[in-house]
Amino acid sequence: MRVGKFAIDISILGYYIEPSFIYRKKVDMRLKEGNKEKDILDASIRVFAEYGYHQSKISKIAEVAGVATGSVYLYYKNKETILHKIFENLWKDLEKGMRVIAERSDLNPIEKLDGMIDLFFDKLINTPKLAIVFVNEMQFILEGGSSSFMKSYDKFLGLAGQVFTEGMKDGSINPNVDIDITRHFLLGGLRTLIREWAHDQEALPLNTIRNSVKYLIKYGVSSRVK
Repeated sequence: MRVGKFAIDISILGYYIEPSFIYRKKVDMRLKEGNKEKDILDASIRVFAEYGYHQSKISKIAEVAGVATGSVYLYYKNKETILHKIFENLWKDLEKGMRVIAERSDLNPIEKLDGMIDLFFDKLINTPKLAIVFVNEMQFILEGGSSSFMKSYDKFLGLAGQVFTEGMKDGSINPNVDIDITRHFLLGGLRTLIREWAHDQEALPLNTIRNSVKYLIKYGVSSRVK
C-alpha cells in the first residue's frame, strides 16, 4: 500500500511518511537552529553590556538566551568568538550602509558626511545595548589585530576617505584636511561621546551628540569659512 504517488514506504515501522512532511520538518529544524544562534548573539550583547566582556560568562549568556550552556559551544568556540561575531555583524551593516551613501550621485560630499553620521547614530540609537558594547569593547578587539570584522571596518574607513577625496576635488572640503587623521579622530571621538552617553543617557542624549558632531564636521572640514 502507498499513500500518494511520491509516498515513502518505511513499512518496517508500520507507517508511511509523505516527502513534503519530511521537508517541512527539516525547514522547521533549520529555522529553530537559526533562531537559537540569533538568541545567543542577542543574549551576549545584553550580558556584555551589563557585566562587561571580561566579567561575562558563557553560562550567563546561555541562561539569558534560554538555552543549555553546551548549545552555546555548538556555535561558538568561546566568548571571544562571540564578541568578534557581534562586531563583524555591526561593521558589515555599517559598511553596507556607507557604500550606499558614498555611491549616491544626488548627494554632495558634505551631505554624504551627514549621511555617514546619521548611519552611525541610527544604528546605535536603535540598539542601545550594542552601543554600550561598542564603546566598551571596540578598543580591546582592535588591539587583538586580526579579526573577522576588520575587512568591513577597513572598507568603511576607505569609503569615508573616498567621500573626503571627492569633496576635496569639488572644492567643498578643505584640501589641507588630513584624511587618515580625520577618520580616526572621528571614530575615536564618537566612541568617547557614546561612552559618556552610556553613563548618563538623559544628560547627554544621542541626538544632541549627533547634531553637534554633524555641525563640527560640516563646518570643521568645509573649505568655506562660516
